[in-house]
Amino acid sequence: MLWVKAFHILFFTSWFAGLFYLPRIFVNLAMVPAESVAERERLLLMAGKLFRFMTPLGVIAIGLGLWLWFGYGFAGGWLHAKTALVIGLVAYHAWCGMLLAEFREGSSIKGHVWFRFFNEVPVLALAIICILAVVKPF
Repeated sequence: MLWVKAFHILFFTSWFAGLFYLPRIFVNLAMVPAESVAERERLLLMAGKLFRFMTPLGVIAIGLGLWLWFGYGFAGGWLHAKTALVIGLVAYHAWCGMLLAEFREGSSIKGHVWFRFFNEVPVLALAIICILAVVKPF
């Protein structure tokens, strides 16, 4: 089980790197002037590649997490709270995909300030998840 745990940490860390960086690309996309087509296309290319790369990382991280959960058993309210946060992160990931589609279509109406706040969601989630997993407060 220690190998599973090690790979779970590796994959969720990699997934979070994408969850941290993709919304930052959205901040930059929201700030691109309308006449700067090349910059917009470059950022869209980067965002698309990152989204395609981070999606399987998240799937593997969640699969390994489920393996750990079933291997160690269903113990403690902290695990249920962590699971709820992971479900929220899956929704956040899907939302990122929808926002990327809006940018590709040119229909995004949110400004860079909104994306700056949106960018902080996975940071807060990671902090809470780490505290839940290490401290196991309940």
